[in-house]
Amino acid sequence: MCKKKPYLLSSIREGARLGIQECRNQFKHERWNCSILPSIYTSSSSLSLSVLSSALASAHSIFGYELTSGTKETAFISAVTAAGLVHSVTRSCSAGNMTECSCDTSLQNGGSPSEGWHWGGCSDELQYGMWFSRKFLDAPYKNSSDSDVLSAMHLHNNEAGRLAVAKLMTVDCRCHGVSGSCAVKTCWKSMSSFEKIGSYLKDKYENSIQISDKLKGKVRRKEKNHRKIPIKKEDLVYTNRSPNYCVEDRKLGISGTHGRECNRTSDGPDGCNLLCCGRGYNTHVVRHVERCECKFVWCCYVRCRRCESMTDVHTCK
Repeated sequence: MCKKKPYLLSSIREGARLGIQECRNQFKHERWNCSILPSIYTSSSSLSLSVLSSALASAHSIFGYELTSGTKETAFISAVTAAGLVHSVTRSCSAGNMTECSCDTSLQNGGSPSEGWHWGGCSDELQYGMWFSRKFLDAPYKNSSDSDVLSAMHLHNNEAGRLAVAKLMTVDCRCHGVSGSCAVKTCWKSMSSFEKIGSYLKDKYENSIQISDKLKGKVRRKEKNHRKIPIKKEDLVYTNRSPNYCVEDRKLGISGTHGRECNRTSDGPDGCNLLCCGRGYNTHVVRHVERCECKFVWCCYVRCRRCESMTDVHTCK
């Protein structure tokens, strides 16, 4: 795919960056904080081009154990990277960076003139982005010699990520009229911010469904009592329960929570009690020095005071 469509490499890289960044953003306060292997960083502390270019196709090089563990975390990684690729390719299409796709022109003549609005502008067309994401990400699992449950799980969660982008499409409008009146509106469809898509997928992660490790044509719930309840395409699914991520396990690539900063007053996942797994926490005082109460002095410089503040920082034992 990369050889056939080299002009899409920048979109693949951006899709990987979006997925990784949003994964880390959504899990930054949790025991599993979407940790990625340190070897993929360059000296400038940014994700290297070569890694990002292949990140979506071989995410194992970034996430290690998590991509093959079959856990809820695996499900989220699949969904968010698939969504990231749709988002970046579609954005590139709308920007006119590619000859194979552009804006969604099917809407142009529609609307409701009687209600004072019509379709116009440049609507994001997901069709090409969805197609490329399926072609690029699903092939390794579809072509797998053994049709195992992990491949079926990846395929399902990849599609759930893509559907999240489609589901959260919004309608934006611009007013036209004399003196700023809104006599006529031109409207177009656009994708939601990736942060909103990430938040939606995080909610799906929280409510993900455990599936049976025995395939019978399609994925099905592990709990026999609930098998009559259908699994929706937008649901995230997993096969194995997650480890607690409390203790470091180098073999599995789990970094543990030792040394992580926690919030002593929070009852949420970032609270010292939950994040530190009951081991307790250390407290140390950090001194902050910054410029403050700055004033402009005629002429021509700014005079500031030097302010100091002390903050308690709590880290897990």
